[in-house]
Amino acid sequence: MTVSPEERSHQRRPRYSKEEFSQRGTEIYESQVRTQVEEGNDGKIVAIDIETGVFEVAANIVSATERLFERNPDAQPWVVRIGHRAVFRFGSQSLRKTK
Repeated sequence: MTVSPEERSHQRRPRYSKEEFSQRGTEIYESQVRTQVEEGNDGKIVAIDIETGVFEVAANIVSATERLFERNPDAQPWVVRIGHRAVFRFGSQSLRKTK
Protein backbone atom coordinates (compact mmCIF):
# COMPACT_ATOMS: atom_id res chain seq x y z
CA MET A 1 0.00 0.00 0.00
CA THR A 2 1.42 3.34 -1.02
CA VAL A 3 0.73 6.44 1.07
CA SER A 4 0.32 9.70 -0.82
CA PRO A 5 2.12 12.88 0.34
CA GLU A 6 -1.27 14.34 1.35
CA GLU A 7 -2.06 11.31 3.52
CA ARG A 8 1.42 11.39 5.03
CA SER A 9 0.96 14.99 6.16
CA HIS A 10 -2.33 14.04 7.86
CA GLN A 11 -1.08 10.98 9.72
CA ARG A 12 -2.04 11.05 13.37
CA ARG A 13 0.74 11.07 15.92
CA PRO A 14 0.51 10.95 19.71
CA ARG A 15 1.24 14.30 21.33
CA TYR A 16 1.58 12.94 24.86
CA SER A 17 3.65 10.38 26.70
CA LYS A 18 2.02 7.03 27.47
CA GLU A 19 1.76 8.05 31.10
CA GLU A 20 0.02 11.35 30.34
CA PHE A 21 -2.28 9.63 27.83
CA SER A 22 -3.30 7.16 30.51
CA GLN A 23 -3.72 9.81 33.19
CA ARG A 24 -5.82 12.12 30.99
CA GLY A 25 -7.94 9.29 29.57
CA THR A 26 -8.67 7.77 32.96
CA GLU A 27 -9.46 11.15 34.51
CA ILE A 28 -11.89 12.14 31.74
CA TYR A 29 -13.57 8.72 31.78
CA GLU A 30 -14.06 8.72 35.54
CA SER A 31 -15.11 12.38 35.91
CA GLN A 32 -17.16 13.01 32.76
CA VAL A 33 -17.92 9.95 30.65
CA ARG A 34 -18.53 6.95 32.89
CA THR A 35 -21.91 8.06 34.27
CA GLN A 36 -23.14 8.81 30.74
CA VAL A 37 -22.21 5.47 29.17
CA GLU A 38 -22.19 2.77 31.85
CA GLU A 39 -25.86 1.85 31.98
CA GLY A 40 -26.77 -0.63 29.25
CA ASN A 41 -23.35 -0.60 27.57
CA ASP A 42 -21.37 -3.16 29.60
CA GLY A 43 -18.59 -4.60 27.48
CA LYS A 44 -18.81 -1.99 24.73
CA ILE A 45 -15.91 0.27 23.84
CA VAL A 46 -15.74 4.01 24.46
CA ALA A 47 -13.15 6.07 22.59
CA ILE A 48 -12.43 9.42 24.26
CA ASP A 49 -10.49 12.34 22.81
CA ILE A 50 -8.17 13.22 25.71
CA GLU A 51 -7.96 16.85 24.57
CA THR A 52 -11.66 17.70 24.19
CA GLY A 53 -13.52 15.02 26.16
CA VAL A 54 -15.61 14.16 23.09
CA PHE A 55 -16.39 10.42 23.02
CA GLU A 56 -18.02 7.68 20.97
CA VAL A 57 -19.40 4.30 22.07
CA ALA A 58 -19.38 1.24 19.80
CA ALA A 59 -19.18 -2.53 19.89
CA ASN A 60 -15.48 -2.56 18.99
CA ILE A 61 -12.35 -0.41 18.99
CA VAL A 62 -12.28 0.22 15.25
CA SER A 63 -15.88 1.47 15.10
CA ALA A 64 -15.51 3.67 18.20
CA THR A 65 -12.28 5.30 17.04
CA GLU A 66 -13.50 5.74 13.44
CA ARG A 67 -16.59 7.57 14.73
CA LEU A 68 -14.40 9.71 16.97
CA PHE A 69 -12.11 10.61 14.05
CA GLU A 70 -15.18 11.48 11.94
CA ARG A 71 -16.15 14.03 14.59
CA ASN A 72 -12.59 15.23 15.20
CA PRO A 73 -9.93 14.13 12.69
CA ASP A 74 -7.18 15.34 15.02
CA ALA A 75 -8.44 13.44 18.11
CA GLN A 76 -6.05 11.81 20.56
CA PRO A 77 -8.13 8.70 21.44
CA TRP A 78 -8.07 6.85 24.77
CA VAL A 79 -10.03 3.58 24.62
CA VAL A 80 -11.86 1.89 27.52
CA ARG A 81 -14.08 -1.20 27.72
CA ILE A 82 -17.15 -0.11 29.69
CA GLY A 83 -17.47 -1.93 33.02
CA HIS A 84 -14.06 -3.65 32.77
CA ARG A 85 -10.52 -2.96 33.93
CA ALA A 86 -8.97 -3.69 30.55
CA VAL A 87 -9.92 -3.39 26.90
CA PHE A 88 -8.81 -6.96 26.24
CA ARG A 89 -9.30 -9.82 28.69
CA PHE A 90 -6.52 -12.10 29.69
CA GLY A 91 -8.20 -13.53 32.76
CA SER A 92 -9.31 -10.11 34.08
CA GLN A 93 -12.58 -9.67 35.93
CA SER A 94 -15.44 -7.24 35.51
CA LEU A 95 -15.58 -4.11 37.67
CA ARG A 96 -19.24 -4.78 38.43
CA LYS A 97 -19.87 -5.71 42.02
CA THR A 98 -21.21 -9.19 42.63
CA LYS A 99 -23.71 -9.85 45.38
